[in-house]
Amino acid sequence: MEELRRFCMSFLLFTLLYISPSFVHSRSLVVETHKKTTLLDITASIQKTIDVVSASKPETTIQNTFLQQETTFSEFSSSSSSSSSKSFTLELHSRDSLHSSSHKDYKTLIKSRLERDSARVRSLNTKLDLAVNGIKKSDFKPVETTLEQSLMTEEGGKSKTELEGPIISGTSQGSGEYFSRVGIGRPPKPLYMVLDTGSDVTWVQCSPCTDCYQQTDPIFEPSSSSSYSQIMCNTDTCQALDVSACRAGVCLYQVSYGDGSYTVGDFVSETLTFGNSSSVNNVSLGCGHDNEGLFVGSAGLLGLGGGSLSFPSQLKTESFSYCLVDRDSSSTSTLDFGSSSELNVNNSVTTPLLRNNQLDTYYYLGLTGLSVGGEMLTIPPSAFEVDESGNGGIIIDSGTAVTRLKTDVYNSLRDAFVEGTQNLPTTSGVAIFDTCYDLSTMRSVDVPTISLHFPGDKYIALPAKNYLVPVDSAGTFCLAFAPTSSSLSIIGNIQQQGTRVTFDLVNSLVGFSASQC
Repeated sequence: MEELRRFCMSFLLFTLLYISPSFVHSRSLVVETHKKTTLLDITASIQKTIDVVSASKPETTIQNTFLQQETTFSEFSSSSSSSSSKSFTLELHSRDSLHSSSHKDYKTLIKSRLERDSARVRSLNTKLDLAVNGIKKSDFKPVETTLEQSLMTEEGGKSKTELEGPIISGTSQGSGEYFSRVGIGRPPKPLYMVLDTGSDVTWVQCSPCTDCYQQTDPIFEPSSSSSYSQIMCNTDTCQALDVSACRAGVCLYQVSYGDGSYTVGDFVSETLTFGNSSSVNNVSLGCGHDNEGLFVGSAGLLGLGGGSLSFPSQLKTESFSYCLVDRDSSSTSTLDFGSSSELNVNNSVTTPLLRNNQLDTYYYLGLTGLSVGGEMLTIPPSAFEVDESGNGGIIIDSGTAVTRLKTDVYNSLRDAFVEGTQNLPTTSGVAIFDTCYDLSTMRSVDVPTISLHFPGDKYIALPAKNYLVPVDSAGTFCLAFAPTSSSLSIIGNIQQQGTRVTFDLVNSLVGFSASQC
């Protein structure tokens, strides 16, 4: 009996000395990640608003950057052939790091961003509504527009409209804030492309232009590329387009957007090159000769949606990921394509990647709830689910800036946040933001932590700067969420900043890895 007593005492001592500290530490980590408040660095946030407006990227610096990248692409094309690897990396730039702001102050810049963002959201909803209601291109009725007239050919002395359809469908990349450098053609011509998970069709502006908006790079010249090839009308690729037409047997495309933006031209096959890492042959993309909209200096768009014509689908990649740096920062990050094994489950919070049977473009998430200040909000699970008709659900989108929540869900989030910030001086709302504070006399402040919750008791706690954002340089900060009357909720890029988002297409998972930029 004495021996047993000594053994028990020894085991207890061993437990206290070696096991308990680890156990206590583990529990403290759980408490830490469920902390009720998060620190907001007010001074640093305001300084960025001053820098982004006052900083002007010299033209010579931009030109030198282009020359360096031209050299990189040229060296690659002369020394390498198309890589069989599906893993490669692109550098990712925020819009303002490439395009000097023309706004007189940060408040007007923010209002401009929010106007474009609202157009983006309307277009996302329009595209979903069309899909849910079963409206196809065959249902469109001809409308007399300059856009259609640009595609008219003479046949027997009479004009014939070869591409018909009102500008009512698709998504708007007008609010696109992030760009990647992609080589188009062979030899590759480096062009800045908007990154867009809400679109499938990749396209670039092409010469000759019937009507092209101003872009940072020279317009792509198809005749200078040895890999340029037209796609014929009778192919499955051409038929996969939402709106297509024929001209002399050649496939024509049109992608139109809810804000009035559009691109139209030839649907072709080309080679895309990514820095000095890899090139991909026979990528189907639009060669736009008539383009108009808020594309802000980019040469076109890299479609990263879930449809059959998107770049990830054509690449047949297992996964891709991006990390969106602060829009007001000049730093860069990466857009990576690679194996699904690269998703480090130990360092990532994962949630199911869901699809809508009515629309395969958008990436839906398995979101179960929201918490504010460590307290779960009373929200029914159905608030984030897609119903049988295809309505509802929540998507993650690179092109939308501000997260949109259904009105009742937003009201619950806002009310809980206001309850936890009663000590902060309030001020009037700005644009779509209705909850704002005057923090001009403070250097930093603790605010209620906002967390997104996923199946399996997983969650991510957002940094304070990802949901309480400056709207001027005088110290006005607003809650960066907004209500929507639509059934579709959207996680925007402000909430994604500083987090690597991985789309595991093989295992149907979305992973979030903090500080992996």
